[in-house]
Amino acid sequence: MSPFNKRKKLFDFKKSSSHLSPNQEVEALSGSLEQNEEMLKGLFQNCSDFVIRPIFENGKKKMLLFYIDGLVDTKTLDDVFLKNILFEGLPNGLSEVHSLRQMLEEKLIAISQMKTVSKITELVDGILKANIGFLVEGEQNSIIVDMKGFEKRSIEEPQTEVSLRGPRDGFTEVIRTNTALLRRRIRSTKLKFEPFTIGEFSQTDVAISYIEGIAAESVLREVRIRLERIQIDGILESEFIEEFIEDFPFSPFPQIQNTERPDIVAASLLEGKIAIFVDNTPFVLLIPMTFWSGLQAVEDYYERFIYTTFIRIIRFILLNVSQFLPSVYVALTTYHPELIPTNLLISVAAAREGVPFPAIIEALIMEVVFEGLREAGIRLPRAVGSAVSIVGALVIGQAAVQAGIVSAPMVIVVAATGISSFAIPRYNFGTAFRMIRFVLLILAGIFGLYGIVFGFIALTIHLVNLRSFGVPYFSPVAPQIPSGLKDVIVRVPKWVYNYRPPFTSGWNKKRIPKGQKPSSKQGRENK
Repeated sequence: MSPFNKRKKLFDFKKSSSHLSPNQEVEALSGSLEQNEEMLKGLFQNCSDFVIRPIFENGKKKMLLFYIDGLVDTKTLDDVFLKNILFEGLPNGLSEVHSLRQMLEEKLIAISQMKTVSKITELVDGILKANIGFLVEGEQNSIIVDMKGFEKRSIEEPQTEVSLRGPRDGFTEVIRTNTALLRRRIRSTKLKFEPFTIGEFSQTDVAISYIEGIAAESVLREVRIRLERIQIDGILESEFIEEFIEDFPFSPFPQIQNTERPDIVAASLLEGKIAIFVDNTPFVLLIPMTFWSGLQAVEDYYERFIYTTFIRIIRFILLNVSQFLPSVYVALTTYHPELIPTNLLISVAAAREGVPFPAIIEALIMEVVFEGLREAGIRLPRAVGSAVSIVGALVIGQAAVQAGIVSAPMVIVVAATGISSFAIPRYNFGTAFRMIRFVLLILAGIFGLYGIVFGFIALTIHLVNLRSFGVPYFSPVAPQIPSGLKDVIVRVPKWVYNYRPPFTSGWNKKRIPKGQKPSSKQGRENK
């Protein structure tokens, strides 16, 4: 998509450009080069990175170039444009060249993308978006040329979503690079990118992406409405948008999925979801999100369905272990010791004999220490982070047991809980369960198993009532959709996915034609 296509503005530039005076906000470009130059110098006053380059013709100033140093490709500017003008003269085209403006408009110099603007606000907007502005003496219009050349990170493997099998490329901080990575995977004119600009001062480029006919029109309309009502001074990351458009902001569970993998975005769009690209961040938002998509890992669709189903069952078991094991241990040892087998109860009682704290305090201390070690491992440099977290857990756990502050069974329970929590593929989804684990732990310490049951019922009610852009968060389990259960805990073979998810897809619901199940009979018939 050309950067000079008409863009949807969420803020009128006249309102957002606080550096313009009331008179300048509505003033059109003048035919006087000196007057336009003074106007731009006033707007970019004290901006050391703003560059003005005059071009003379027959000893008179005939053209001015304006750009932000560091945002444009100055080498291309010198080689393609300035070299021809200053040393080789005006090029000969199909007709006689009378002016520099004619030369640019007829593209007699190798510049691919440009547009003409007539207002000072449009010119400033183009310069701030890493373009070069041209002003010609006697002309009341300006030409903006696309010659971006700022530094950017190369395409690398995503660090937060590592997979054993699958593509190794990930999104970068440049929105146009990210849309190109998606276009390589979905080569269809049905793939759409609708541009927006959000942020009073940041003027951040945002684009919603979807596949026409596959995305539900009702969800798409809701996405547009929620984006259009965002009013903020700056967008620094996609999370700034996420907080403004989610349905239940006080829920611990994320209702918008984020990813830095192009293959996940492509697969989600083919299911009828909508992606939101934000400039200056590699993380793309996917909506709507369901509970079950938070438990799906990257390689679930790159391995055979038998392996994936087995791993998903293990992952679901570990999720429940990480959620309920500490609270169940506290409830049983505090209120319901009769439910523990006798031999195990004797071992637990002997281990806890010298511990001065009740089980609930003991569990809270160990959980807080474990969370602290986990957070320290993330914040420390990568070379020492993992070592500190592992050594710290071993040393602190062993020292606490020997000092009699905590019991050995509690260390085992907390360690098993922590290891199980690492099986949750998405960090923000796992963080929600980590928060709820503390709530269940406190309920277990006060009410025993009754508190755990009450907490589980409250959690289930919350998940069932949660919505993501109108889509039930717990679908296709509640409400139950039999066709959607093929990709929840069990993943069926790909040739069984005949239809797209009903809640997220539009009128084009057919995905894979029936009758593609492989068999040995087909091989014998081909012979």
